[in-house]
Amino acid sequence: MDDVAAKGLLVQGTRAPFLGNRLVIVAAVGNPVKVPLAPAALARLLAAGPLAMADPDSVPAGRYGKAALTALGVWAQVQPHVVSGDSVRAALALVERGAAPLGIVYATDARASSAVRIAGVFPPRSYPPITYPLARLKSSTNREAEGFRRFLLSRSGRAIFARFGFSAR
Repeated sequence: MDDVAAKGLLVQGTRAPFLGNRLVIVAAVGNPVKVPLAPAALARLLAAGPLAMADPDSVPAGRYGKAALTALGVWAQVQPHVVSGDSVRAALALVERGAAPLGIVYATDARASSAVRIAGVFPPRSYPPITYPLARLKSSTNREAEGFRRFLLSRSGRAIFARFGFSAR
């Protein structure tokens, strides 16, 4: 959104904070592991086997995961065991299929899968806020675009997204 705004492609005054998300560690439904957040125990657990996550060099979910692991002081120990995918959904699929015992994904992706469960939640201050802004594009010719934007920002619109695990911003 910042890149689009910098290019002057947004209708002035229409950008607004919209939704937020959280970063979690998932395990397969049958895996009873509970992820500790004490650094030494976390490093031992995550370095014990492959850890699925989106590519930390190019995918936002991977960058957030690396930031959280770095803030917790375990990235150096865990990084050699990371199996990175080209998206957060690819990382989720590795855990769903049993190719990795644990994965780092967005809470909304974890919630969308019946094959995984949340085994741990990263402290919010361990990674930059995950936010999704909303704005109208200058190039839009749809007469209903502003009404739709306003609906999405309304209590009713946000409630739809809350059912899928997004937080309001």
